[in-house]
Amino acid sequence: MHQKFKELLHQYKLEVFHTEHDKRSVQEITTECLHLTEDVLKQKVHFRFHELPDKSRAEVVNLINDYVREAVLPPVVEKLVMRQVVLEKRLNALLHLTEKILEALSATPVAGKT
Repeated sequence: MHQKFKELLHQYKLEVFHTEHDKRSVQEITTECLHLTEDVLKQKVHFRFHELPDKSRAEVVNLINDYVREAVLPPVVEKLVMRQVVLEKRLNALLHLTEKILEALSATPVAGKT
């Protein structure tokens, strides 16, 4: 049983490694991340002021908003999305490992029982 668990853990580690480092997997993850990043960045944020701002203040707020949305936000969102997608892949591999362990446990006869 111990050897079976070692093999299953090794398979899990290989699966995670290939998911994170295999060229095709990395390209798939990158493509998925770019699509998700685009979707997130397309969502608009609206400012709600308690009182109407004057024209100069509105221009400053719009400049800051444009700068953040075009320069600061895309790399941050891309990194967050990349991390999320990689963690989802790892979680799927972990679920697969758990299923294999449970199958191995259920298939093993209990000692002393007939």
